[in-house]
Amino acid sequence: MGNANNPMKHPDPAAVGSLLRHVLELLDGDVAKVYEEQGLAEYRPRFSPVVRALLAEGPLSVRDLAAATGVTHSAASQTAAQMARAGLVTHSPDPLDARRRLIGLTPKARALVPRIEAEWEATAAAMAELDEELSMPLGRLLREVAQAVGRRPFRERVAAAYRARGGGLES
Repeated sequence: MGNANNPMKHPDPAAVGSLLRHVLELLDGDVAKVYEEQGLAEYRPRFSPVVRALLAEGPLSVRDLAAATGVTHSAASQTAAQMARAGLVTHSPDPLDARRRLIGLTPKARALVPRIEAEWEATAAAMAELDEELSMPLGRLLREVAQAVGRRPFRERVAAAYRARGGGLES
């Protein structure tokens, strides 16, 4: 696809999903490089929402962590597993329900919080600068997209468009 110095030359305007993934790769890739330059090579940008949620709420089940971070149960579970491999979270039995496991920050993760918070502040400032170059703030646009798809799922929109063109896709 390319990198920040060589963006996609001819993105297909109809391939919105590919473009969204490309933009996310550019943003996350550069933030990951900042972490690496700061000596935090094992830390990934996708860990930040988990760290924020666990700092704010304490140990959480995967389901509660998914809800707190706005991702699927599967994504929260995968991220927690990656973080456990990096020594950043633990999985321990829930004292109220032995069937559930709670995810909590390790002392290693807590020791990194000041450095991670400094990066969060720098990222927010960089995002504000980027937003100034855009016709509308990226976060605002993405929230609008999420709300619109929440009102009418994209699958329904695709099915309706398909039917309007004489196709047989069921909704």
